Amino acid sequence: MEGQQMAHLLHIDSSIQGEQSISRRLTARAAAAWRAAHPDGAVTYRDLGRDPLPHLDTAGGRARMTPPDQHTPAEAASWRLTEEVVAEVARADTILLGLPLYNYGAPSSVKAWVDHLIAPGIAFDPATGAGLLGGRDFVVLATRGGGYGPGAPRHGWDHAEPWLPHGISMTGLEPRFICAELTLAPVNPAMAGLIPLYEQSLADAERAVDELWTPAGVAA
Repeated sequence: MEGQQMAHLLHIDSSIQGEQSISRRLTARAAAAWRAAHPDGAVTYRDLGRDPLPHLDTAGGRARMTPPDQHTPAEAASWRLTEEVVAEVARADTILLGLPLYNYGAPSSVKAWVDHLIAPGIAFDPATGAGLLGGRDFVVLATRGGGYGPGAPRHGWDHAEPWLPHGISMTGLEPRFICAELTLAPVNPAMAGLIPLYEQSLADAERAVDELWTPAGVAA
């Protein structure tokens, strides 16, 4: 991407928790930090939690295997939406994605977003397999209600963070993660003893967000 282009942020939320969402809180904090570092930049916002993309159906799947000039109306409609999703990423040099953990996996709305993003000819070269969307800073603000680290009873049960890099690998995008866990501790009486660990995890995530676009951090 050319350095003289205006900085552009794509901010994506996916939580269904509204104002109670920790991932939305973190993406909002990150977006504010980005705006402070790029006062002349542009921002595109997509809310997958409130306005999810349709999951790929038969027409959507065929739209990826059929030349556009042979699309049926349903296939053409699905492909137009895919072009819109890919264009949002292509315009951005920085992407923020809020990724809560639902039932040990990514929200289905994020899976649908990824499925629309895997588009031959515009997100990857079908002849060579080369990704066409690489070179962007892709920051994922991941939140988990419990603890899934080494030694935790459910270590390895988080199937969202390990999946995402594989799910988007064909595009050339490479996510980096900032995580806050134990987010259910303040609202689940059975987890009350874990509140200090939650508070530390959240503070660490907020500090990492605040350092994203400082002079000592990574420039967008």
